[in-house]
Amino acid sequence: MANASSAAGSKASLPELTLRGIIIGGLITLIFTAANVYLGLKVGLTFATSIPAAVISMAVLRRFKGHNIKENNIVQTIASAAGTLSAIIFVLPGLVMVGYWQGFGFVQTAGVCIIGGVLGVMYSIPLRRALVTGSDLPYPEGVAAAEVLKVGDENASGTSQEENAKGLRVIVAGGITSAVMALLTAMKAAASEVTAYFKLGAGATTLGTSLSTALIGVGHLVGLPVGIAMLVGVVISYFILLPIFTTGDITGTTALADVVDTTFSDDIRFIGVGTMAIAAIWTLLKIAAPIAVGIRQSLASSRARKSGSAVDVTERDIPFPYVATTIVAFMVPIALLLWDFVRGTDIHDHMAVLITVSVLFTLLVGLIIASVCGYMAGLIGASNSPISSIGIIAVLAASLLIAAVTRGTTADPLSLVAYTLFTAAIVFGIATISNDNLQDLKTGQLVGATPWKQQVALIIGVVFGSLVIPPILQVMLNGFGFQGMEGAGEDALAAPQAALMSSVASGIFDSSLDWNLIFIGMAIGAVLIIVDELLRKFTDKYSLSPLAAGMGMYLPAALTIVIPIGAILGTFYDKWAAKQSHPEFAKRMGTLLATGLIVGESLFGVVNAGIIAAAGGESPLEIFEGGASATVVGVILFIIALTFIYRWTKRTVKSS
Repeated sequence: MANASSAAGSKASLPELTLRGIIIGGLITLIFTAANVYLGLKVGLTFATSIPAAVISMAVLRRFKGHNIKENNIVQTIASAAGTLSAIIFVLPGLVMVGYWQGFGFVQTAGVCIIGGVLGVMYSIPLRRALVTGSDLPYPEGVAAAEVLKVGDENASGTSQEENAKGLRVIVAGGITSAVMALLTAMKAAASEVTAYFKLGAGATTLGTSLSTALIGVGHLVGLPVGIAMLVGVVISYFILLPIFTTGDITGTTALADVVDTTFSDDIRFIGVGTMAIAAIWTLLKIAAPIAVGIRQSLASSRARKSGSAVDVTERDIPFPYVATTIVAFMVPIALLLWDFVRGTDIHDHMAVLITVSVLFTLLVGLIIASVCGYMAGLIGASNSPISSIGIIAVLAASLLIAAVTRGTTADPLSLVAYTLFTAAIVFGIATISNDNLQDLKTGQLVGATPWKQQVALIIGVVFGSLVIPPILQVMLNGFGFQGMEGAGEDALAAPQAALMSSVASGIFDSSLDWNLIFIGMAIGAVLIIVDELLRKFTDKYSLSPLAAGMGMYLPAALTIVIPIGAILGTFYDKWAAKQSHPEFAKRMGTLLATGLIVGESLFGVVNAGIIAAAGGESPLEIFEGGASATVVGVILFIIALTFIYRWTKRTVKSS
């Protein structure tokens, strides 16, 4: 906090929200959003955009006079909308898959994205003081983006410039290591993950890990407490629940992998959703007081600025009265969108009650969703946050509410499913952007940026991204179609998240959803909450984040396990750094190494996205066959790469 304030004091006059920055950020947003929507539907691949945008911004702005770290920060803030708003593909294709929409109308689709995105920014503004400046959440991607911006700051002086030069070398070395590993994975020369299926008791389970060096970097940054909590979730799902739920399904001719994977997707993930739901409610209750304090501080800051008092630039949000007014005012276009969706349909007669319920749902649930998503992003980063689980919770809540108010009517269940998905899409837009906005504000805090300018920048990014999402969705529909829709061919896109959320909504209205799974998850979440509270009460060192444990239960093990491995490596490195002659410098080099690991894979993801798009969805980089040999090569190279880069970083520290 103090560092951010001093940075702000020394750089208060630096330009931030410039026309050239908006143009550069807008172009990056348009390109990255299109790529993420295309790849997310076509090959199930998306990439985080904040850090690549920061790197590209530095490369471009270096050619202009007067560029600075705060202007670079605005560019990456605008472009970060691309990586998050494109997650709307998790919901909207469901309207086509259930047969209600025949295409993606530009006004309706863009309207959902813009309204949800802007509300996501507004709802997360009061959270900044509670979850960023007044919190010890790690925000791995926010910290990483700030380090990228700092080492590229040509205005640094003296010791900082020398340190930044060494830091830049560490980032580059980590980035090259990570990019080479990602390239070998894309070529199928090395496996991207190691997974094994095996019997356990009367049932079966699976265990494995991703070989992503970027996720090692994320684990290094989030720290050991979050990593351990995620491992607890892995143990619950993969060593307790999966063996129980697969008992009796394993026969001599049964494919072990098919049984385990099906059980995980159909049963265990819903238990994870229940755990995350109860953990999310508990998290909201715990941060309610800090949020209220943040709102009071925001109002006090607004009054101080109006009276002419000086307020530090790092404490200037969009004034809370403007925020509250915008949120309330946006309920009008939401009502209009919903009216347009319902008019002329078989549920037209229920228009008044449906629109009223949906508007109130968006207004009240929006803050809850924003709070939980911001907290999750603070724990493990925006790109790794299980945002789809929040979408499922939103669909569940909206379905239950709409089913309740239409019970006893002749409303067509299919129309109610579609209306629920449309309502949930708006709330999901809030979730995606709030999941990202606080990460950006953490970056801004670390570089001394002005929060309100970042908040305006993200709104601009939302608008840019919203303009490109509808035509890309329509192109994908026309070119391939979606699995489950009428007339879908062999090349139809799976869109698995949209299919899952559609099935959840349908399960509510036709009473086929297994609520026992949700209740089991909630019971597990309640136990985790009690354990966490007892640890916090009787120990000073230990805790068990129920939300992080829920993530460990919900996410695939390959993704979950590698983050704790990174956290363990980071802990060992930090202990080594504490023994050096300049411990803070040594520790920062570890942070920069983790940043480099994230940067390299992220930038390769951008390049690979372009290659796949240019090739029409088939990756020309896949020149090897993969298989068992690729698994062995992948494991060996993964270990060698991490051993080399950590030792190289230590030698760099010692040579200073």
